[in-house]
Amino acid sequence: MTAVVLAGILAAPAGPCAAEAADQLYERTLMTAADARCRLFAPPISAALDAARAQARGATLRSGVSEQQVSALEQRARAKAGASACNSKDLTLAASRVKAAFDGYAQMQTMSYPGDVASWKADRSSSATIPFWRLSQMSAFGGDRLMFGLAGRDKAVTAVATFETGQRPYAARVIMRDTRRTLGPYIDQRSGRALNGKVAPRNASLVFNAETRDEAPPTLLPTGAKTGLAFRFPIAVADAMSRLDPREAVTIEFVFTGRADEMTRKAYVEVGDFAAGRAFLR
Repeated sequence: MTAVVLAGILAAPAGPCAAEAADQLYERTLMTAADARCRLFAPPISAALDAARAQARGATLRSGVSEQQVSALEQRARAKAGASACNSKDLTLAASRVKAAFDGYAQMQTMSYPGDVASWKADRSSSATIPFWRLSQMSAFGGDRLMFGLAGRDKAVTAVATFETGQRPYAARVIMRDTRRTLGPYIDQRSGRALNGKVAPRNASLVFNAETRDEAPPTLLPTGAKTGLAFRFPIAVADAMSRLDPREAVTIEFVFTGRADEMTRKAYVEVGDFAAGRAFLR
C-alpha cells in the first residue's frame, strides 16, 4: 500500500532505499497520528515510536526525496489515521505490533544517533541539582571547542564554548535555514564533509540570539576544558531545527568586541537526527 502512495507522490521512480525509508515513514506517521487521537500507547512507547518516525523522516530525506514530497506523504498518513476508527481491527492489530516492536527500545536510557559527519548523544536521565547534556553534539573549530544541544531538566537549548586564546564572546547567535522561505537545503556537493558547505545564505535564514550568558558548569564543558561560557537560546531554536533536512548544518556564531567593529567566530553543527533524539527524550 505504501509503495503505491510513494509512487503517486514522487515525480520520478524512487530507488529501493527511498521506497523503504518512505514506507517506514508512512507507517510510523500513521501510528503516531492514531496514537495522538486514540491514546493507543503508554508514554514510553509513544516517545519511542515518535523517535523512530523522526529517524524514518531523516532517512527519507537523505535518500533524495524532497521536503514537499515528504510532507505530502505525511499528510496522507495522517489522513488515513484520521479515517480509521480507534477500535477497528486493523488499528488494534497494528498497535499490538508497535507495542511488541518498541517495548525494549522504550526502556533504553541512552541512544546515539550517528550522522554523515557527527553524532547526537541522547540521555533520558535527569537530575534536580546537576545540569548535564540530555542531547548533545561536539564540534571543534580551529583550536576552539563547542558543545551544543539540550541541557538540564528543562532541556534548554544551550551552546557551551571554550576558546584556545582565552577570548570571551559577549553574545552568540544560532543561524539556520528558514524552511518557510526556501524549497530545500543548500548543500554544496564540493564541500564533502565540511559543514560550512551545508548552510543556507544569511538572507534565507532564521537568526536566534542567545537569551543568557553565564559561566558554564563543569558538567557541560567539553572534555578536558576547565572553563567556558554557556549561552542559552529560546526553545524556538529546537522547534526550527527539528524541521530541517538532516544533511544540512546549523551555524553557531560567537561575537567578540573588536577594535573598530565586532568580530565573529563560527562553529557548525550537523542537523542529523536531532529531531529523533529530541523525540527520544520525551
